[in-house]
Amino acid sequence: MASSREVRRDVVVVGAGQAGLSAAYHLARRGIDFEVLDANEGPGGAWRHRPDTLTFGGAHALHDLPGTPLGEPDPQEPASAVVTRYYGDYEREHSLPVRRPVRVREVASDGELPAGRRELDGFPALLVRTDVGTWRTRLLVNATGTWDRPYWPHYPGRETFAGWQVHTRDLREESSLRGRRVVVVGAGTSAVQLLLRLEGRAAATTWVTRRPPRWVEREFDPSWGIEVERSVNERTRAGLVPLSVVGATGLPLTAEHRAGIERGVLVSAGPLERIVPDGVVLASGEHVPADVIVWATGYRASLSHLAPLRLREPGGGIRTDGVHVERDPRVLLVGYGASASTIGATRAGRRAALAAARLLTPAAA
Repeated sequence: MASSREVRRDVVVVGAGQAGLSAAYHLARRGIDFEVLDANEGPGGAWRHRPDTLTFGGAHALHDLPGTPLGEPDPQEPASAVVTRYYGDYEREHSLPVRRPVRVREVASDGELPAGRRELDGFPALLVRTDVGTWRTRLLVNATGTWDRPYWPHYPGRETFAGWQVHTRDLREESSLRGRRVVVVGAGTSAVQLLLRLEGRAAATTWVTRRPPRWVEREFDPSWGIEVERSVNERTRAGLVPLSVVGATGLPLTAEHRAGIERGVLVSAGPLERIVPDGVVLASGEHVPADVIVWATGYRASLSHLAPLRLREPGGGIRTDGVHVERDPRVLLVGYGASASTIGATRAGRRAALAAARLLTPAAA
């Protein structure tokens, strides 16, 4: 498509991960004119970028997309392969109009919003500007997730470290950590899994967390997912930056994790105070020599392309009521906050399609 060409759609979905595909399925079932724009070279969303060392059995539970169950994949198969195959088959089975690779640069309004109105009639279009052209749309379903924004917290002395620093997002070959002294920063699932895999391979591991890990003895089932959504949604409704899913849920105390705690592998050394050239200094004053610091510190929502719409609140987040953005009724936000988990994303995709149908119907009547 030439860069000067403009495409018109009633709805544009940005992102073809769990939330985007769920929304696309429900939009298609309702006969809505839409298109999905995805930045990746192929299907799989963020999962396609996960290292092969992350097996399906070791990943967060992946929930079924609507209309096609995932089945029971081999728990030892890389999660990236399982999900890429599942998403690709899903797109083909349901004939979803996914265009890729398309990188969205910004979303802007083609005019000022009418004050105090929530109906689409009379609203200016949204202009979705990409590296291959512009889409003009009445509604945007944003499903861009977090993968593009790894979070690197600031600590004094970080720039002085003489060793290697890497975020888990970019840690493709864990063999590079063999025989080295590794400090793992972060209290989430990726930190826990990495520490277990490095046991007996790294020369030494030290787990650093701001707060003691919160282990939870319960099954992470659909009722748990609903509780998580409720907890995280309290912050997004207030316009605050959402907590991570793990921050809201805690860590599952599985038999494997319990054994890791008993061996001392999954025991936090406490908070990090500062970084020095040859390692780190903990809040306790202890100096820990290190060759590598792995930042397992999660992600932030990838929303910079929405900046022209000025959606953020003074608290730093985007105020939402479910999938609706309070500052702009043309924007439906999925894969944000509680819906960053796969069960939340699937549910949010359906809600976004229902909301789109309700918003578009009066205009079509």
